[in-house]
Amino acid sequence: MIATPPRGRFITFEGIDGAGKSSQIAAVVALLQAAGIDVEQTREPGGTALGERLRELLLHESMHLETEAMLMFAARREHLAARIGPALERGRWVVCDRFSDATFAYQVGGRGLDRGKFDTLEAWVHPGLQPDLTLLFDLDPALAAARVASTGADPDRFEREQRDFFERVREAYLERARRAPQRICVIDAGRTPEMIRASIEGIVRERFFR
Repeated sequence: MIATPPRGRFITFEGIDGAGKSSQIAAVVALLQAAGIDVEQTREPGGTALGERLRELLLHESMHLETEAMLMFAARREHLAARIGPALERGRWVVCDRFSDATFAYQVGGRGLDRGKFDTLEAWVHPGLQPDLTLLFDLDPALAAARVASTGADPDRFEREQRDFFERVREAYLERARRAPQRICVIDAGRTPEMIRASIEGIVRERFFR
């Protein structure tokens, strides 16, 4: 009989735009690979050909709030079916830039989506599945906005939102963390990249390599 490989682990990165997740994602992927772990790196919305097309719509086209939420979960359903689920079943670890915590923060917290509707979509799209570890980059929205502006890139429609929007998003993220403290680790993203990296590597080693 061929042994079934153990299920892979699912790690997600969260935080408001400009919190500095990208370089730290690469560092965690490198850490896992150095430990001999097969890693699949991906992002949301996106991660599949269809998901990336939906991402373009979500980032650049105006739409009704509930349309936005349903498109987020539609992209996520495809992502789970085509990449995340199969990878975990094969024993691969998945490192993902954003997951449903982002939808709670941006659509429920930031835009005011009814929580019951979010709960229904989350339970329908990924019943029983949550990340094994979520690293939440917490940062003052004023500093985050300055970081985004310093890149010189054209902002998408989320990045163009006002400060109070990101204050609500930040608080929703922290609320989510308070409700799931065993899963979500809050990272002070106002520190130097080196300090953040050391903190994250310590969390990952403590959680998975003890």
